[in-house]
Amino acid sequence: MPDTPQLLMFMATGWLLNLTPGPDVLFIVTNGLRSGVRAGLVAALGITAGCFVHIFAAALGVSALLATSAAAFTVLKWAGALYLLYVGVHLLRSQAPSVMNTIAIDPMDTKSRSQKIIFFKGFWTNVLNPKVALFFLAFVPQFIAPNAPDKALAFVLLGVLFTINALPINFAYAAFGGWAARRLSLVQRGMHWLERVAGVMFIGFGLKLALTDNPAA
Repeated sequence: MPDTPQLLMFMATGWLLNLTPGPDVLFIVTNGLRSGVRAGLVAALGITAGCFVHIFAAALGVSALLATSAAAFTVLKWAGALYLLYVGVHLLRSQAPSVMNTIAIDPMDTKSRSQKIIFFKGFWTNVLNPKVALFFLAFVPQFIAPNAPDKALAFVLLGVLFTINALPINFAYAAFGGWAARRLSLVQRGMHWLERVAGVMFIGFGLKLALTDNPAA
């Protein structure tokens, strides 16, 4: 593990990187706006779970494979792009919930199922983005000493620290989304259009990912 000054720099850099808006932030804020703070927190936890997949995959060498294999990178790139496009189209086609449907369905059961859906959507939004795997491969090793006895273990520990360190930022985004939904009546009235804006942005992220060049090329 790095010494204390390096560790503090690692954590501070992680916060700055996580403050940068991207598909994960957009997913958290959108769910916070639409369904409140709890939904935003669930979205953040789903994304966090996806990060753990990248960490352990990178420790096993999968990220190195993505960085050097054009075929592996292309497969995951297109899977991620298609998923982002799917989420974007789903948001564009979403409709305001019907009052009658809300009355007819057990609200607790609906809340439980919807939170599971949000969690797994966040999970797959993160897992199917090869740029996340490549980020961990490029960023984390910079803080591993060349003479570290177990580089794989050091990678996992730093990756876990980075992911846990990101939770306060992601939770803050969730709280912001929920706060805006509760207090800004204009946001609530315009949710139909906000979802469409988010849908267009997700489609944009998907197209951008689809056009990403393989770093090994």
